Amino acid sequence: MSLMYTAGSLVAARGREWVVLPESASDMLVLRPLGGSEDDIAAVFPAFEDVTPAEFAAPSPTDLGDQRAAGLLRTALRIGFRSGAGPFRSLASIAVEPRAYQLVPLLMALRQRTVRLLISDDVGIGKTVEAGLIAKELLAQGEATRLAVLCSPALAEQWQGELREKFGIDAELVLASTVTRLERGLELGQSLFDKHPYTIISTDFIKSTRHREDFVRNCPDLVIVDEAHSCVAADDAGQGTASSSSNQLRYELLRRISADADRHLLLLTATPHSGKESAFRNLLGLVRPELATVNLENPAGRAKLAEYFVARKRADVRTYLTKEDGLSDDSLAERTAFPSDRWTKDEPYKLSPAYRVLLDDAIAYARDRVQAAGEQGRREARIAWWSVIALLRSMVSSPAAAAQTLKTRSESAAARTAQEADVLGAPVAADSAENDRLEGMDVAPGAAESEEAGARLLELSQRAAELVGPAEDAKLKALTKHLKSLIAEGYHPIVFCRYIPTAEYLAAQLEGKLGKKTKIAAVTGTLSPQQRLERIEQLAAESAEEAGDPAVRRVLIATDCLSEGVNLQHHFDAVVHYDLAWNPTRHDQREGRVDRYGQKRDQVRVITMFGEDNGIDGKVLEVLFAKHRQIKKDLGISVSVPDETASGVTDAVVEWLLLHGRQGSQESLFELESHQESFDRIEREWSSAAEREKTSQSKYAQRSIHPEEVAREVAAVRAALGGADEVRDFALEALRDLDAVVRDPRDGSGDFTTQVGGAPAGLRDALAATLGGRLIEEDREIPFRTTPAVGRGEAALVRTDPAIGAIASYVLDSALDANTPGPRPARRCGVVTTDAVTIRTTLLLVRYRFHLTLPSRTGERQLVAEDARLLAYEGMPSRARWLDDEAAAALLTARASANTHEQLARNQIGRALDGPPDLAGHLTEYGTSLAAELDASHRRVRKANEEIVRGLKVVPQEPADVLGVYVYLPQQPASTVSGAEA
Repeated sequence: MSLMYTAGSLVAARGREWVVLPESASDMLVLRPLGGSEDDIAAVFPAFEDVTPAEFAAPSPTDLGDQRAAGLLRTALRIGFRSGAGPFRSLASIAVEPRAYQLVPLLMALRQRTVRLLISDDVGIGKTVEAGLIAKELLAQGEATRLAVLCSPALAEQWQGELREKFGIDAELVLASTVTRLERGLELGQSLFDKHPYTIISTDFIKSTRHREDFVRNCPDLVIVDEAHSCVAADDAGQGTASSSSNQLRYELLRRISADADRHLLLLTATPHSGKESAFRNLLGLVRPELATVNLENPAGRAKLAEYFVARKRADVRTYLTKEDGLSDDSLAERTAFPSDRWTKDEPYKLSPAYRVLLDDAIAYARDRVQAAGEQGRREARIAWWSVIALLRSMVSSPAAAAQTLKTRSESAAARTAQEADVLGAPVAADSAENDRLEGMDVAPGAAESEEAGARLLELSQRAAELVGPAEDAKLKALTKHLKSLIAEGYHPIVFCRYIPTAEYLAAQLEGKLGKKTKIAAVTGTLSPQQRLERIEQLAAESAEEAGDPAVRRVLIATDCLSEGVNLQHHFDAVVHYDLAWNPTRHDQREGRVDRYGQKRDQVRVITMFGEDNGIDGKVLEVLFAKHRQIKKDLGISVSVPDETASGVTDAVVEWLLLHGRQGSQESLFELESHQESFDRIEREWSSAAEREKTSQSKYAQRSIHPEEVAREVAAVRAALGGADEVRDFALEALRDLDAVVRDPRDGSGDFTTQVGGAPAGLRDALAATLGGRLIEEDREIPFRTTPAVGRGEAALVRTDPAIGAIASYVLDSALDANTPGPRPARRCGVVTTDAVTIRTTLLLVRYRFHLTLPSRTGERQLVAEDARLLAYEGMPSRARWLDDEAAAALLTARASANTHEQLARNQIGRALDGPPDLAGHLTEYGTSLAAELDASHRRVRKANEEIVRGLKVVPQEPADVLGVYVYLPQQPASTVSGAEA
């Protein structure tokens, strides 16, 4: 009859020691190797295999290490933890170290039985990481079993990469381009949402009725919606527009999804208001129905909203957990390196004489066309209007865009009614602040409406094509000058254009003009979202190959297909607006791609180019951009420009231009009596939107989680898992000690490279399994990078990277096995003579195991978790005076100040190893205290959820494992060292 083993106990089987897991039964043990990972779990049948109780072996007094042995062993042990004992089950298994402020939404989520949050942090703060933390935690706790992310198709691959690289969630892409392949692999009657538990779904895909219904029927229990503002429409939204129709479809979908009160739902958006209260209320109604009508003017209503809504600006989190946040000191203060400011400058240019003549002729044609169409009826007038706007915008963009537009049929020409003409023409001409569908918006629009106009437009097109190049294109010439200046100052700029022909034209014209060491690439809507990211990475890789040359720079030419969602801060640090957008919010979106967390420059450069004599740019800049900047200066926040405001201004500009031509453009638009009332209304609406936004900053400020609560959990996480700096220091020290060749450039990036040809065979084999056998066999350099996004053959300096895990496993295994051949960086014993202590002090590295019972919505979960702690005492074991945790940890930094005689070292460590029986009571007491702390921590984090807290248990498994014993001797004359207290 087999013995019964409790969860967390140690057994010996198959020549090694194992930890018994809760899934075990009397006839089958589910075991994890001691110090191993979840991937090494095995099932053992005691009836057929020998299984015996095991005790962790004591260290050997003959196997002594140096002053760094304890620190290396401790870090190697902690890196191996994949399931910490604290209330956050997932933090040990993710490849990102979250900022303290990013834990706030997670703490909010864990206080809810069904998680419903609207996360509206500012652009660049890290909403994706915040959502990923919540998703990983809910999955780890068993509170959720399946996940779906709804996002635009352009961001799907980026979401997939973020979830995989940072959170270990391997999600399937469900796009219009992948659904056919996915459906081929389904069984009869099976939904792809059942087959694939984790999916990232394009909002385009969901538009299909069949797919939408399938998704609703088989919707996962956890849904994340990115850019959630695009999924609701205001109650007074104009009907018939493509944007409002798409929003309405998505809104109806989310209403059906959110109707299930047990479904977790995370809504992400940096712009929850967009100046429309009804759209904001509809968004809140998706979170909780009662929030759609809650009175936000009184404290009770705002307190109710604060449970589900978090919205912070950069200024709120730039410095966090300081005395200003109500903490007693700044010991946990965290300063996030956002760029401090944007250096902005408007740079004018003047048209060449030939281009001025061409533009005047185009304006004359446009004037004639609008006048003639106005006499033919409203449909013809609207078609002509949109065709003229397309013509003028392309004309001031580039000769390449002008030539393309002038010979292309207008999109609105196929319209059967005036309303249909507006639906077809408006998206091509506008730069909507709320347009979530940027795909296809960078195609050069058409201006030709009929064959009668064809000859005149074709002649203009041919003239435009003759003006390419810096000789006649003064705008291109000015851009070249600005880029050379930025490059000379060490910047890597992005040039944003409105149209594909302009971007391709610039890339061709700039090649070879910015210096031989400057790499140039263009990214437009002609590439798929994945190809865009690949081209950016290729450009970064090409310049990185020559990174040793200070003259190497990279320049990216892009259309607005990159202005939302794609993060570019790691590769670029300046923005040039080559084409002035007709809505300042679009400029904010462009600049937000580089001006965000992770940008190494403290100041991002922004240049806005405008034609001071083309009759359009100057007025758009004067009216829209000046007002936008003034509001930002006055309020300290950026307020989205309502689309109606931007359209009203640009319509007036075009009307003015057709009436007066370029020469009349120096007069003020506001002097026009016919437009004065319209401009006054626009001014009032925009100012009102700005005031609402300012009020909302204080009204909806996140107050449900106090910084003191965050500080407590941050301290606990750091104590249990360590930080990113610890992982990097460990990898450097361990690789050097293992005879690898390490090259640390000390360039501030934190990256380094290594060659492991001289390292022990066991380490080489382990690294070959994760990095590739050929790389190790040929002894090529292995890059270790601080970013978790690494390529094949590279390692990330995060605790969950397989290469870091391989190094940690080797260091730990070689420390536990004194017979391991070759160098052994960590040892289980050590004696150090140091001036850091004044009395004999002993440091213990102790591993505690806990059996956790965690209730959840889906039932109880039984888990075994580990924790490594440092305990230290002064004097002899029989009269030990125990130090606090901070003093114990400080011993890791103690350095030898004198040599220790070998025999003395053995005598001292022998005494220390004889001490555990005298210390057992304290080790047990400490484990019980630690279990109580963990229990309190779980209850504290979930204090608002009594159902979850009720059955919680944390039980320490005895005895604890003493992994390491290290004696620190005070420096003193040799004659006194042998004393009892020496």
